[in-house]
Amino acid sequence: MGLTSTAQSFSPLIVGIGGTTRAGSTSERTLIKALDAAERMGASTRLFGGTFLSKLPIYDPSLADSSPELGELLQAVRGADGVLIATPGYHGSVSGLIKNALDSLEGLSRDPRPYFEGRAVGCIVTADGWQACGTTLAALRTIVHALRGWPTPLGVAFNPSAGALFDQAGDLCEERDARQIDMIAAQVVEFARMKAG
Repeated sequence: MGLTSTAQSFSPLIVGIGGTTRAGSTSERTLIKALDAAERMGASTRLFGGTFLSKLPIYDPSLADSSPELGELLQAVRGADGVLIATPGYHGSVSGLIKNALDSLEGLSRDPRPYFEGRAVGCIVTADGWQACGTTLAALRTIVHALRGWPTPLGVAFNPSAGALFDQAGDLCEERDARQIDMIAAQVVEFARMKAG
């Protein structure tokens, strides 16, 4: 069954959460590529990268809106039609930076549409080693389920230790990697349009 013309023309807001405190991290660069792909598909996007996420306070259940940055993140996710998350794999799971950002979404728990309710969430992992890629992707998908999101059928994992991920121009070296990024972005955008239709 195809999308209605209204759904096809709908421009969803896709929010990206990811990266590390290191400028130009591979996880943040893959997230930016995915958001670029979503924009080519007609979505509008908003990036919350590592520098921004590092300014969030450590999650404290008693302080729902304890900083301007947290309020900004909560407001963006509240209005999002879909989400893309990119994390490095640290010691077999998501990084503390990303976990803190996701824990902080508890501030949306009493919303009419809490957490990631009714939204597709694309999960992207970069980790040194395929074992870390697999365990981190599984952990991230479990967290998304706990936040009532719909992990996309495709989850993407990259292992930079197996070879260069980006070329000198900043593009993904392998066509298959670029295809995976396009596919995960498309699944998030298409789900948002199906919900709108």
